Amino acid sequence: MRTELVLVAVATGAHAQQLYVSTTGYTERAQCTQPPSTPSYRFEAFSFTQNETVRHAIPVPSPTTTHTYAPGYEEAYSILGTSLSTTTWGNLLPNATSISATDTDDTYGQAAWSSLWVEADLANYTSVGLYTTTVDPTPVPSSELVLPPRDYFGPTDCYTFPEDFLFGVAASAAQIEGAIALEGRGPTLMEKLIRDDRPKNYITNENYYLYKQDLQRLAAMGVKYYSFSIPWSRILPFTVPGSPVNEEAIKHYDDLINYTLELGMVPVVTMIHFDSPLYFLKDSNISATPDIGYNNGGYWHPEFVESFVNYGKILFTHFADRVPVWTTFNEPLLYAFNFTGIDNVVKAHAELYHYYHDVLNGTGKVGFKLNDNFGVPKNPENQTDVDAANRFNEMQLGGFGNPLCLGEQYPQSLLDTLPGAQPLSGEQLAYVSNTTDFFGIDPYTATVISVPAEGIESCAQQNLSTNPLYPYCVTQETTNIYGWNMGYRSESYVYITPTYLRSYLSYLWNTWRKPVLIGEFGFPIHDESLRDLPDQLFDSPRSQYYLSYLSETLTAIWEDGVHVLGAFAWSFMDNWEFGDYASQFGIQVVNRTTQERFYKKSFFDMVDFVGARGGLGHNH
Repeated sequence: MRTELVLVAVATGAHAQQLYVSTTGYTERAQCTQPPSTPSYRFEAFSFTQNETVRHAIPVPSPTTTHTYAPGYEEAYSILGTSLSTTTWGNLLPNATSISATDTDDTYGQAAWSSLWVEADLANYTSVGLYTTTVDPTPVPSSELVLPPRDYFGPTDCYTFPEDFLFGVAASAAQIEGAIALEGRGPTLMEKLIRDDRPKNYITNENYYLYKQDLQRLAAMGVKYYSFSIPWSRILPFTVPGSPVNEEAIKHYDDLINYTLELGMVPVVTMIHFDSPLYFLKDSNISATPDIGYNNGGYWHPEFVESFVNYGKILFTHFADRVPVWTTFNEPLLYAFNFTGIDNVVKAHAELYHYYHDVLNGTGKVGFKLNDNFGVPKNPENQTDVDAANRFNEMQLGGFGNPLCLGEQYPQSLLDTLPGAQPLSGEQLAYVSNTTDFFGIDPYTATVISVPAEGIESCAQQNLSTNPLYPYCVTQETTNIYGWNMGYRSESYVYITPTYLRSYLSYLWNTWRKPVLIGEFGFPIHDESLRDLPDQLFDSPRSQYYLSYLSETLTAIWEDGVHVLGAFAWSFMDNWEFGDYASQFGIQVVNRTTQERFYKKSFFDMVDFVGARGGLGHNH
């Protein structure tokens, strides 16, 4: 709602000045029901008090029962109807890239696996980090669980989270695992995105070996849901159907899932988080200019759909019995590259949804999660700005939401703008219709949208090389119609925009009519990585972001009737942000030399906010 201003003439001697007064008055304090009274001044004995709150560790027994959401491995394997072979390949260590294996005639042998990395030709791959085996976990000491001083102002709502609300934290394999050429993992697009002057970025947080300690730290804070991704190239180093499954990878994620459950948490799995196997890009120009999105993820490749579905079925076969929530694609538009990429994502997702529910009879949830900095019209009373905002949002969301949620055709804006775009046939629409259990979104911030001076139509007939506004063909800004920034700005594109989040959730729910899952939300504080450790830990702007977003989520649920399935904070620790560590989204600091983790203030604030509203007391 906009606050209008009115002018009031005020007489001041010989002059009359104008006083701006809000038409809605000053901010109401609905919680203040008692009339003010006269204060009573007095003297009394003074003493210092302890302001800190200390948490004490108490033993928590492991769950005695485990929910089952799909057939176990033996039954699921028989249903799969495809023979799976497993093998191991070992490690490719720095400065030892020559192929010493003699099985050169084996298409999927050790020599072939080593060749994958030689052909990948990584820049400055010089270190494998501190660890080579899984580290045994230790309980988190109470000394690390002392609550930080509270911010003075905080939420005043009286809402609670629904019993089935999924609250947790998230991360992705490429950004935290490390161990990239170890234990059989094959190369991915992510390794090729690392700049030549950043030699240490391959290590990330070594979560591949430290996962048990990381899970201990989450469990100690009361986190219930852990959202992570499984790299396709670690499960299937050679990518395609019929190639061997990596036995070490299956054992690793089997143990990770089991340990998550042992600690009383629930695993949530994403199948692909930008880390496309390099197989799909080996014969193409990775940096080619896309028609849509930002990077070439290989989704357009003619073998992509069959290969991704095969990979997804393998994950279901091994882990679907213990994982209740599955995300097929993370933010697929960013790596779709062209219309074929979008089309392939829709078809691959739908096929896996049908397999999970119709073949395996899985009782969990399968969905996707998308990116979109919610487009809001610069002037909501100007219909052209409203139309431009609708175009911006539908081009980013409707290509997936229309067919998968509603069984409706791709948006006309996509069909009219992207080269080679083709509508789905009636038969295809029927197959992909209603094939998601939730509409996942990563709603970091918002964008102010208006119509560019040259208009939309002429831009839509061009391309990125001739018009930087293509393909959305709208003006994107960060200031509103009055010139104010839309919110508190970080070093990057993220602004704290909680009121826009409430509108966004309502837009998604009422447009695509599926429960909304906030798959990621987080905030990078400006220059945080350059600060001393105590200043990194006391991250009040991030607390403001999380608490305001969660407050607006509750308001959307209780006042707007929006079904929000859950929310996962990004990220549970500072990680590799696709090039460096300068932009920190984490709720834990990571020492890049020792790999130690330290809880930030925002982690405590967020957990206490959710726990006080019933969001930690349920484990479904």
